[in-house]
Order: sequence, then structure tokens, then C-alpha cells
Amino acid sequence: MEKDRFEKIYSQGILNTTEIWVDTETGINYLYHRDSNAGGLTPLLDREGKPVITAVNR
Repeated sequence: MEKDRFEKIYSQGILNTTEIWVDTETGINYLYHRDSNAGGLTPLLDREGKPVITAVNR
């Protein structure tokens, strides 16, 4: 069985949705926000401007 590349770890809202997704290969976290019929995805950054990375089990 193949594991999905991305895993949703946080979700808030119904019409205006904010989610955090983790790349299960690199551990990089991504912030996704949808507002009505528009949305966007960007790497989630820490205070120093570096990507937030979650430890992944390979």
C-alpha cells in the first residue's frame, strides 16, 4: 500500500478554511487557506523565515 505524499494535520473553518499540510517525504509544513472560491498554498515559516519542519518516519 502506497502512503500519501501529503497529510493534513490541522483544519479550521467551513467556508473560509485554514489547513496545515505536511509533506511526508521532506517534513515541510504548508499553510493552505481558502476563502470562498479563491485559495492559496505557501510553506509555513518560523520567526527566522525558515520552513517549519516536522520529523517524519521513513
